Amino acid sequence: MLASLSLIFLAGFAMAALCQLLKLPRIVGMLLTGIALGPYALNLLSPSILSISSELRQIALIIILLKAGLSLDLTDLKKVGRPAVLLSFLPACCEILAFFLLAPRLLGITRIEAAVMGAVLGAVSPAVVVPRMAMLMEHNYGTQKSIPQMIMAGASCDDVFVIVLFSTFVGMAQGGTAQAADLLQIPVSIVLGVALGAGAGYALSWFFESAYARKRCVRNSMKVVIVLGVALLLMAVETWAEGIVSISGLLAVVSMACVLQLRSIPFVSKRLSEKFGKLWIAAEVLLFVLVGAAVDIRYAVGPQLLPALGMLLLALILRSIGVYLCLIGTQLNQKERLFCVLAYSPKATVQAAIGSVPLALGLPCGKLVLMVAVLAILITAPLGAASMDLSYRKLLSKEGARLSEAASAPQPE
Repeated sequence: MLASLSLIFLAGFAMAALCQLLKLPRIVGMLLTGIALGPYALNLLSPSILSISSELRQIALIIILLKAGLSLDLTDLKKVGRPAVLLSFLPACCEILAFFLLAPRLLGITRIEAAVMGAVLGAVSPAVVVPRMAMLMEHNYGTQKSIPQMIMAGASCDDVFVIVLFSTFVGMAQGGTAQAADLLQIPVSIVLGVALGAGAGYALSWFFESAYARKRCVRNSMKVVIVLGVALLLMAVETWAEGIVSISGLLAVVSMACVLQLRSIPFVSKRLSEKFGKLWIAAEVLLFVLVGAAVDIRYAVGPQLLPALGMLLLALILRSIGVYLCLIGTQLNQKERLFCVLAYSPKATVQAAIGSVPLALGLPCGKLVLMVAVLAILITAPLGAASMDLSYRKLLSKEGARLSEAASAPQPE
């Protein structure tokens, strides 16, 4: 395992640096490293590291969600409440609908198999989107209209919605029926996740403030360990409650970080955000290299490659229309709306996690679903990351720049 971790970090950092020199997103180098080191190529990673790959990816994702939540201003998020709610399900619905209507003709599968495929592909990747939105909030790009906050909130809920639909469609494909109670899990999961995280955030802020008031200083490094430990516990609660009640662990983590930021002494949340930002340097490599290792490159080619690529393109077009529909009635201009469309295109983590499930369950469409999931990761993750990295300066306005322009403008006498 130690040699595997060494390869992940050293090769991942080296390839990320090389891609940066070539003006490509660092994520491209990390994904390629994972594909090369993984079991479907050179097979240099030990089975012990691959067996806990999903848990390690989850830890890395928790770190960036904590970093983002500690930077998120809830008052800004209130300004864009309706679009954020719509972004949590409408783009995914449009993409699933595209697969449901078009995949039977293009790929020769049944309607219910097309719905399963659409649910696998419907989720945006928080691992690609959230760190970029956190960076935009740090540098004040788009924050005047709360664009990064809106995208981050929508992307965090999007996964919950899609995974519940995926479970429902898979049950139907296996001969079962859809139950109304299954769809009720979506709002229940969101509400319980937010409530659980808010309670944990309140308790942590009280603990840190009481320690500060009693002059029993808790070091920032210790606070990071405590916050991370509670976040991992929140994710564990999701697993423990499975089969009883649906709870979104990722939303609980974000909610906890937001409440902690809202109730803590300002310099405390700022220091914590900086600490988690440093942890993300290592966690990012671990996350994307292991996502790449989960990609079975053997399924990236086949006789249905061209129809699958066409289907992906059509689905992304309908997804983009869904994003535009969410933004109707907002103050966003066309450039800002285009950025939202680009930000909602990358796919990676959810597809790597559930793309192989239909094949493992023995569904006739299993190989085809996995093939389309692999293609989606290889195409949309790098292109989505690159489009955001290259366009945000042109498409989004910087809040500080507007303020300085307003200050330098001639004032009436």
